[in-house]
Amino acid sequence: MRNRNTNILLRGVSILFLTGALVLTITSLIAYSRQRNNYPNGMTIAGVPVDGLSPAQASQRLLEVYTTPIQANYAEASFYIDPGTVGFQIDMETMLAAADLSRTGGSFWGGFWDYLWNRTPSATQIPLSANISEERLREFLQNEIASRYDKPPAPAQPIPGGTSFLPGAPGQTLDLDRAVLLITDALRSPTNRSVALSFTQSSAARPTIDNLEILLKQIIITSDFDGLIGFYMMDLQTGQEIHFAINQKQEISVEPDIAFTASSTIKVPVVASYLINQGSNLDTTTADIILRTLGRSDNSATDLVLQRIDESNGPIIVTRDMEAIGLESTYLGGMFYLGAPNLLPNKVTPGNSRTDIFMERDTYSQTTPSEMGILLADIYQCAQNAGGALIAAFPDKVSPATCQLLIDFMAQDKLGSLIQGGVPDGTLVPHKHGYVTSPRDGYVHDISDVGIVYSPGGNFVLSIYTYHPVQNIWDVTNPLFVDLAQATYNYFNVTTQ
Repeated sequence: MRNRNTNILLRGVSILFLTGALVLTITSLIAYSRQRNNYPNGMTIAGVPVDGLSPAQASQRLLEVYTTPIQANYAEASFYIDPGTVGFQIDMETMLAAADLSRTGGSFWGGFWDYLWNRTPSATQIPLSANISEERLREFLQNEIASRYDKPPAPAQPIPGGTSFLPGAPGQTLDLDRAVLLITDALRSPTNRSVALSFTQSSAARPTIDNLEILLKQIIITSDFDGLIGFYMMDLQTGQEIHFAINQKQEISVEPDIAFTASSTIKVPVVASYLINQGSNLDTTTADIILRTLGRSDNSATDLVLQRIDESNGPIIVTRDMEAIGLESTYLGGMFYLGAPNLLPNKVTPGNSRTDIFMERDTYSQTTPSEMGILLADIYQCAQNAGGALIAAFPDKVSPATCQLLIDFMAQDKLGSLIQGGVPDGTLVPHKHGYVTSPRDGYVHDISDVGIVYSPGGNFVLSIYTYHPVQNIWDVTNPLFVDLAQATYNYFNVTTQ
């Protein structure tokens, strides 16, 4: 009887354990089935953790991440880029299909067994699948970003009342190709959603030549000089010119250009004509005569040069040579010695035919600011690269060495005032200045200076002529020349001021 009761007890206990195991198995199976409906632990889709989420929940999370605007920083500007605006779209269907395949592709019972033993499945990473329109991204960057935030270089500006320029500001240009790469990477990243856009920086622009012209005119108008001034400047790098005339503080036409007394500046054409007709192989005596002509402005030496061109008609040959290179208002009618005959009396030129200009001109020698400036530019181009009108008109007589020799002689004029007074010490300024005392009243009415200025920022020609009907006072006119030369020099060297 006791054995029978024991068997019944054992059987009951066994049934109880079996029932409990069955209940536990069914409960675990239900829990595993529910878990299998969601993504497993450690799974990421496009870098976004989705473990424990249903496909619908995972889809929502992916959209939240990848539709978040990109923050872009460009120089000092900051803005946001909507992914949809630039054509970025994630391929949700493809990624979820891959995730579902990973979720359900394994053995159900094998997975259940691992679940029972609490074995963590290996992490699964589904890569991002997305499309972006590079064309739309480039269009957005060009039209919305570059057009708004790019900055052209700002030119230097003249300082009112002075001869200097305020330095300009550098420009910036979006590096479009680099920006496309950076933004594309940010759009494809779930965490790094900000970028710093790179750009190229351009140098600050030099002041415009128009700004220089305005400054030069202001200098003249605000100066104490109230006579007639003709101004000509040529940028020897670009050929750009500034050419104007001001009479009694009012700008007047330079068409045609105004003829002034050439005074000693005519000695540049004299020596040029000698080198054209007699060559540049100079003996010691001739070299000394030319040095005295251009370096010391010696009138008697100039007459010797003219006689070596032609004993009787040297001035006429000088005039013809200038006409051959297109200088219609530049002429020399006689020697420099007192009482020399005028071989070109009453010579009419475009420059001295104007009826709106009343001035006392020397009938022996005249020129215009532009013609003398163009002559110096021709001499410079001839020496530099065998260019210019001199070598074109006299190809068998003029060479770069000829023109360089003329420049070297002009560099011996060491006045230290006028144009030379407006540039830093040591600046090479081959030039020729001139002034003449009127035989009528004994006053100086004409002061002029023409030269080539060699500077670190660029070389240029200056040709400045002044006339005053009463008296051209040196202490008034010289500072004006200095300021005009200084302003022009600063224009070319604004970054090194």
